[in-house]
Amino acid sequence: MILENGVVRTMDSALPLARALAIAADRVAGGVGTHETALPSPEVVDLRGRCVLPAFTDSHVHFPTWSLAQRDVRLEGVERLAEALERVRAHPRHGDWIRGTGWRSAEWDSQPTKEALDEVTGSTPAALWAKDYHSLWLNSAALALARGDLEIEGGVVERDKDGEPTGVLREESAWHFRERFGAVSEDEWVEATLAGMRLAATRGVAAVHDKDGWLGAAGIFQRIAGQEGLSLRVWQSVPYERLPELESLGVRSGIGDQFLRIGYLKVFMDGTLGSQTAWMLDGSGVRITSGEHLQEIIRDAARAGWPVGVHAIGDRANREALDAFEATRDDWAPRGLRQRIEHAQCLAREDVARFASIGVACSVQFSHAPSDRDLADRFWGERAELAYAFRSLWDSGALVANGSDAPVEELDPLAGIRAGVLRTIDDRPAWHPEQALAMEQVLLAATVNSAWLARDERSRGKLLPGFLADLVVLNRDPLACPADELETIEVVATMVGGRWVHNPPPWD
Repeated sequence: MILENGVVRTMDSALPLARALAIAADRVAGGVGTHETALPSPEVVDLRGRCVLPAFTDSHVHFPTWSLAQRDVRLEGVERLAEALERVRAHPRHGDWIRGTGWRSAEWDSQPTKEALDEVTGSTPAALWAKDYHSLWLNSAALALARGDLEIEGGVVERDKDGEPTGVLREESAWHFRERFGAVSEDEWVEATLAGMRLAATRGVAAVHDKDGWLGAAGIFQRIAGQEGLSLRVWQSVPYERLPELESLGVRSGIGDQFLRIGYLKVFMDGTLGSQTAWMLDGSGVRITSGEHLQEIIRDAARAGWPVGVHAIGDRANREALDAFEATRDDWAPRGLRQRIEHAQCLAREDVARFASIGVACSVQFSHAPSDRDLADRFWGERAELAYAFRSLWDSGALVANGSDAPVEELDPLAGIRAGVLRTIDDRPAWHPEQALAMEQVLLAATVNSAWLARDERSRGKLLPGFLADLVVLNRDPLACPADELETIEVVATMVGGRWVHNPPPWD
């Protein structure tokens, strides 16, 4: 196949533009930039001026959870408790549970309680995740299943003046409930994830760094691979608590094939901004893992050949994580492990340059900045000057990879690209515009840098001979599009491994 008569951006600085793109089997073939190719009687696709880029990688997504959330009660944008309850009441019932996601109650007129939820759910157990997935709102029927088994180290059980649970669990308490009492069948996970893969393809996504290791996401993807084959490349995380089991089996980072590999361990340092559980230098928030314990985890992981991805939101959490990576650098750096901090949302000024100097990548989410701006200004005040500090991190030399954190935000790379460039998602002025990135930088963060972080820099992220033919066709060239017209850019088609997985040509 030859794609011609358009703009082909390879994302390689030595050959940024090509006149045509030749594809053989699952790879980019010779002849990039020319019409010369060894392909016998190739199919020629007329791009008609459209733009071709390497397909996008989402470097931080809870993919099965996001897929399942497409069926749930969606509470994003709800401004009042009554509005949230009405959405729950109106949503069609599926199965033995009522599930939902997306609420953010910091500015509601009334806070969520089990009694309020009981009015619209009755005796059917209900579990509604907050937008950040660090708080869980339950009704009385769901709480009764736990029979008081809620108090977990690192968790928070909100209680009323009489000491009774209000129905809101945070951090470890919420996750403990999910794992013990809110289980979803494997069939339902597989069905939802298959639908999620098809939806991701419509958005130009060919690869993800998945965070759902806690629910055995690798098994879900393996089952799909055996039944229908994967159309998505997965770099899978595993909870660090599974390390002894991995070691006993002799499993090391990178095991798998071109579509599914077990990649890295995940650790939580703290909570989130929205749940007010981010671990801050002023002493507020929730510490889930201490710096000393993180050092032990990193050393144990390094000896077994595993990189670590550390969730860190607050400035204290990020400092403790950086301290731990720095203290253990002699253990992991000689092994070439690609360490990462997830989110890096609020930083002290003196910590910005440490990512590059220590050699720790930043796995961030451009969409979080405009989405969280009001909460960041409210809860962090002046500290928000270095919240979502993407430009400062980039200029310091840190490797910045972008993801969505879906279902916290929507899995939509083009929305993330706009947020990274514009720092706004509505008609308000840009929020801290000094932290905006250039278009080329946000594209690198969604392609080249994300591939590097998964040790795929020699096979993905660029459109060069020998690289996998993972590409997205856009109706417009992002690098030639005025900032005020970025919303007009759309995905036309997506190819993974030389196979069209969304909207094959010809196109109108």
